[in-house]
Amino acid sequence: MKRLQLGKMANHRLLLPFLVSCLSFSSAEAQNMFQRVDSFLTASYMKGDIDTAYIVRPKTKWTLLGRLNISGAKIETQGQANGHHFYSEMKADYKSTLSARVSYLGFSVSMALNPAKLLGKYDDYELNINSYGRRFGFDIIYQNAHNFTGWQDTEGRGRVKLPAGLLTQKTLNVNAFYTFNNRRFSYPAPFTQSYIQRRSAGSFLLAVSGQGQKGTVQGEKLDVSTQTLMQEMQFKMTNIGIGGGYAYNYVPHNGWLLHISAMPTFIVYSNTSLILGDTRVPLHYHFPEAIITGRGAVVRQVGNKFFGMSMVFNFNNIGDEENLSVHNIKWRVRTFFGLRL
Repeated sequence: MKRLQLGKMANHRLLLPFLVSCLSFSSAEAQNMFQRVDSFLTASYMKGDIDTAYIVRPKTKWTLLGRLNISGAKIETQGQANGHHFYSEMKADYKSTLSARVSYLGFSVSMALNPAKLLGKYDDYELNINSYGRRFGFDIIYQNAHNFTGWQDTEGRGRVKLPAGLLTQKTLNVNAFYTFNNRRFSYPAPFTQSYIQRRSAGSFLLAVSGQGQKGTVQGEKLDVSTQTLMQEMQFKMTNIGIGGGYAYNYVPHNGWLLHISAMPTFIVYSNTSLILGDTRVPLHYHFPEAIITGRGAVVRQVGNKFFGMSMVFNFNNIGDEENLSVHNIKWRVRTFFGLRL
């Protein structure tokens, strides 16, 4: 029995160093592999055919970012109905979100929170997907809104309020662009801060835009005193535009960056269906129909900290003001504060 116990003790004494060596080996291998991956990502992140006198990558690998986002939408319509000219304006509820982002060598993870949605004060749905690369970039915005409110002026009848729930609309906006002068001009610098613009530079842009819309206006009595009625309306719109524009990053002083850009695209494909009551209303193409995307930003960098504000504005018009025209406006304003580590 004693020999057996001594044998077990000897086995334990041999097993412990073996396990320690295995763990040490595994830890060393894991660390070595992490270093290899980190070196590869760093080389890939820093690589690029750029003029470093104008744009550079941040020297640090980590970026922590907090943002406050506010967005809104508006629809303007005007035209003729039963011999009377009308103009209407409807706005969706503003959407406010708080978001945080962690980036490591260009790879990012973000999270967004809508306080009004959690409190039950915001019923619409909105999704924003943005990507701003050195050469290519795009915005994808989807909105499902039914909290539009506004008013309508009709010639000879005065103004009528348009209540929430009258208009239900689903909208998809897509805008993509190519930056020609990507060696000296950086779109990411003002919008994702993954580059730093050191000197002022601009670039011509090639752009493609698209918009799809589907909506319903519920027919109901709006003003009891005048017996004003709004007929039920259903509409579907698909528009694709091709064009270009120009963007400029202005560096007035070390640590400052001002950005402005405009990308008008002219509609080359349009498919519109509009039914008012029991009548199909034609919406003929009327030049110039366009989708315009504008952006602006102000960024201030102090040491490893930066803060600022950016804006994206989308506008499109279709139809003829003498018969029926529709203007869609979508915007987003973002304030942010970040740290580079």
